[in-house]
Parts: sequence; structure tokens; C-alpha cells
Amino acid sequence: MEYIAALTPSAVMAVAFVALIVTIVRSQGGANKAKEDAAVDAALARAESVKAEGSEGPDGRAGA
Repeated sequence: MEYIAALTPSAVMAVAFVALIVTIVRSQGGANKAKEDAAVDAALARAESVKAEGSEGPDGRAGA
């Protein structure tokens, strides 16, 4: 029965950790979610436009 006493604190900590992660995941979003999404979308669009400009050849056509 000592093994149960030895494993109980670890099991309790594991359950608490899982509950913490679930709480964090569920609390994502809210009032600022649209603002954060817009910022990420703008950054991705900027990165894609830079990538597209870099892939053009010297004559302005893709595929140099």
C-alpha cells in the first residue's frame, strides 16, 4: 500500500496540470480575439507579398 501513497501526489499534480491547460485553452479568445487575428492576418499577408516580390525575375516575370 505504500506505492499508492507514493503515487498519489504525482497523480494529483497530473490532474491539476491537465485542468490548468484546459482552463488556459478555454479562456483563449474573448474581446481581443478579432484584433489579434487581424494582426496575424496582416503579418501573413505582408510576408506573402514580400515572398512573391522576391520570386519575380529581373524582367518582372515569375520564374526568372
